[in-house]
Amino acid sequence: MIGRQYRFHGRGGIQRLYGRGKSVRSGALSLRFAPNTRGKDYRLAVVVSRKVSKSAVVRNRIRRRLYERVRILSRDFAVPHDLVITAYDATVATEPSEQLDAEVAKLVKKAKLVSRITGQHAIVESKE
Repeated sequence: MIGRQYRFHGRGGIQRLYGRGKSVRSGALSLRFAPNTRGKDYRLAVVVSRKVSKSAVVRNRIRRRLYERVRILSRDFAVPHDLVITAYDATVATEPSEQLDAEVAKLVKKAKLVSRITGQHAIVESKE
């Protein structure tokens, strides 16, 4: 699970992100992002609707899995961003870890938060 400092507090930040952020989608996941000019760390929220699964256990499992994947990739973010990941399918809860890692990495790469991703970790290429 990610620490408290990496979460949104209140509704203002998320509403601002939905208003001015950009979005990318890949399969059962969507990522909305915008640069975080107010802080020095990224902030993350995971949204899983009851339409995805009526079971709170399944929705929470999806949240935990996605938080962990982003936590691993976040070490290599170039600049702090506000992120909201939305899950659209319950298969995310039972998807193999490698496949879920690849899907989250694909979203992060599409959003250009990092330039290259290898294995489980993202690598930022220097612009020299």
